[in-house]
Amino acid sequence: MDPITVTFLVIGGVSVLLLALSLVFGDFLDWGLLDADGPFTLPVVASFLGTVGFVGAAAAALLPGGTAVSIGVATVAGVIAAVPVAWLTGRLTRAAMTMSTDATLTRDHLLGATGVVVTPIQQGGYGEVRLSLQGQRLKFNARADQPLPAGAQVFVVQALSETSVLVERLPLDQSTAGSPPEPPHRSS
Repeated sequence: MDPITVTFLVIGGVSVLLLALSLVFGDFLDWGLLDADGPFTLPVVASFLGTVGFVGAAAAALLPGGTAVSIGVATVAGVIAAVPVAWLTGRLTRAAMTMSTDATLTRDHLLGATGVVVTPIQQGGYGEVRLSLQGQRLKFNARADQPLPAGAQVFVVQALSETSVLVERLPLDQSTAGSPPEPPHRSS
């Protein structure tokens, strides 16, 4: 392998190492001007240098070796490929860092949540319930004023802590739940 190709491969390898170090230690080389999320963040610089290195190495390997023209062509090919890659890296990084997320669940979110008893709740003791909160099914320790069997439908009346709740059985009339309505009586 000629020294020009090796040089470009070293540039690409150093950029991969730089990116790996930034994943472990954070963005330790923020080269933005005044803005912390400036145009020259470490992922953008690493992707630019990596693309220049690896595309330049590929171009140098295809060209006749050792001439100033082949070095120039390999460098230009690397830069032409690196500009859109670096721009896309900046856009994707910014999108990932500014992505909106749901609010963190707190005790206030537990009030009124409905669920099902998964471990029976004994008188004066704890059991477990599975609650549906913001599209997630989460399990909590639960107390109740009366014993509740597994499978009972419940709702939360008080959050005792971040991991335990006070529940009551949902007020459903179990004798008529799920049965079809009776037809009207006809008089003759």
